[in-house]
Amino acid sequence: MRPRLIFCLLLVLGAIGGEMVHRAGAADAPRKVRMAFTSLSSVMCPPWIAREAGIFTKHGLDVEVIATPTGVEGMNALIAGELQFLQISGGTTASAALGGADVIVVGTTLDSLVQSLIARPEIDKPEQLKGKSLGITRFGTSIDVGARLALRHFGLVPEKDVAIVQVGGMESMVTALQTNRIQAGILSYPAITQALKLGHRALLDVASLGIPYAFTGMTTRGRLIREDAGLVRRYMMAQTEAIALAKRDKNFALKVMGKYLRTNPAALAESYEIDVQKYMLRVPLTTSAAMKSVLDDLAARIPKAKDADPKKFFDDTFVRQMQASGFIDALYQ
Repeated sequence: MRPRLIFCLLLVLGAIGGEMVHRAGAADAPRKVRMAFTSLSSVMCPPWIAREAGIFTKHGLDVEVIATPTGVEGMNALIAGELQFLQISGGTTASAALGGADVIVVGTTLDSLVQSLIARPEIDKPEQLKGKSLGITRFGTSIDVGARLALRHFGLVPEKDVAIVQVGGMESMVTALQTNRIQAGILSYPAITQALKLGHRALLDVASLGIPYAFTGMTTRGRLIREDAGLVRRYMMAQTEAIALAKRDKNFALKVMGKYLRTNPAALAESYEIDVQKYMLRVPLTTSAAMKSVLDDLAARIPKAKDADPKKFFDDTFVRQMQASGFIDALYQ
């Protein structure tokens, strides 16, 4: 490890007191942690990178990285105490918190909805979607949000002009298009590349709408922050370091992404350039603006979201400490 990075690591750990520093020491057994990623999409790669590169271990963590089909199942597991962390959308987190769950966003890796509205080959104009079915993964996920934003952008009323159909995981979306179960869908990478290669059409790049949105990031329980902030801090440091490695080492990132996504090299390469290089944040800081967009969308289904304070749904302490200490800057030197 480079001297400056060692210094920054010690500086951040110093903020949590001598006892926590001792617990994080190399002589102690790594803390066992369970986390889940909630979609087979390249936006989920930071924990994959952290595990495969040994970054979690370097930060004193033994992390079991598991998959859930969608954010709904992942959030249920987090609330039940089966997990300590989730890689998930801010919308799913805020929805659960509005329902009374003690969950909170601690970092945002992408603050734009990096998705596309993809339609079958015979549909080349948005107005042709009227009376058709649009596929999403599950209601309440970021894919659901993207669907509603896209339809409203074209003057279509969700669930009135266009039916919204749940198809399960992102890996099921292209198949649903191919079999005409749905006539359009909201896809993320690498599914976008796969669908276009099969002749389906892109009607809208949702990110091009320029709406700040806490699309993907790290969520945990408020109780864990209150009782074991040191663990949360180390986890966030590891993920932030993994983002830096992914941006610096394309070949390693593609190797890891290929292991989890199991798709062709061309799709992986495009996913990497869009999700990792273009949109993934070096500083995974959640902003009030990105969370306000989340709440604005939720307000149509959860009235109390309308007047909710965005700052109550995220804790940016850990990222700001890394930023102030120079830890993040050192990762890119």
